[in-house]
Amino acid sequence: MTTQPKLTFFHAPHTRATGVRILLEELQAPHERVSFDAQRGGLDTPKYLAINPMGKVPCLLYGETIITEQPAIYTFLADTYRHHQIHSPALDELDRGAFLRWMSFYGSCFEPALTDHAMKREPAKATMSPYGTYETTMSTLREQLTKGPWFLGKRFTALDVLWGSSLGWMLGFKMLEGDTSVFENYVQRVRERPAFREIPALDDALAAEFAKAAAAKA
Repeated sequence: MTTQPKLTFFHAPHTRATGVRILLEELQAPHERVSFDAQRGGLDTPKYLAINPMGKVPCLLYGETIITEQPAIYTFLADTYRHHQIHSPALDELDRGAFLRWMSFYGSCFEPALTDHAMKREPAKATMSPYGTYETTMSTLREQLTKGPWFLGKRFTALDVLWGSSLGWMLGFKMLEGDTSVFENYVQRVRERPAFREIPALDDALAAEFAKAAAAKA
């Protein structure tokens, strides 16, 4: 029997890494967690930048393989630990293409569109922009979620961990405009899962520990 490589998860509370921590809990994937105090420059150390030069989390180290970028991380974990209920559709399943589409849509369209809109930046011209328009991006996302209850219909997958986490943050910071009821109802369904209640509470506690340690040093 082949021994699975060691999985190391680089994390910081109250960042995009929280969603990956939730997914690891959903998958019951054995791993070592290395947490940083991102609020106080903990990700800027030479040791971590040698692993991920972007200085961002989440990041995985699987054996000697470095995996960054949320769509890649979520897809990798869902494929690697697919013996659990929360996984990705197999390569020969019809839903596989839709799964990859919405994984990629997150980083290629949603975050760039939302960031440009929030910063009141003019998007690049159509031939250079990674997304169409902010309005088209949001209406496309809203339409997909109305098919629910999950991104792939009746099947809860790693997509819902990524999008449920992200949309929860966006709603909390009031970054979504207009009628947000579809997003709110979706996030509420996602947050009924135990991991979505437990992991954010653990992140809150860890962030408080970091703040207390920093205050003690001041």
